[in-house]
Amino acid sequence: QVQLVESGGGLVQAGGSLRLSCAASGGTLSSYVMGWFRQAPGKEREFVAVISRSESMIYSDSVKGRFTISRDNAKNMVYLQMNSLKPEDTAVYYCAAARGLTRQHYGYDYWGQGTRVTVSS
Repeated sequence: QVQLVESGGGLVQAGGSLRLSCAASGGTLSSYVMGWFRQAPGKEREFVAVISRSESMIYSDSVKGRFTISRDNAKNMVYLQMNSLKPEDTAVYYCAAARGLTRQHYGYDYWGQGTRVTVSS
């Protein structure tokens, strides 16, 4: 059973940056594909980025060029560097672990509790 804990959310002005972290325990991070999702108020959870075991990365079109996902297997950590933030990036961000490479939230077995990001205009 993998436990995931996100941190790093907060309030930032448009154009600013935040770095989200996801700490994994109870399992070996290198065994999993790791993804970030977000859910804005009144909207469905949406895919943000995923990084494979071999560190291939896929991004949603809405964040491509602004966000960077990375992983440090030795530290059991996953990160999401978010630059040039926009008000529409406001959401709760979730870290998740999966066995296979997928953008679909139902493909993920383990989820963190989320960290809130608010971008003011």
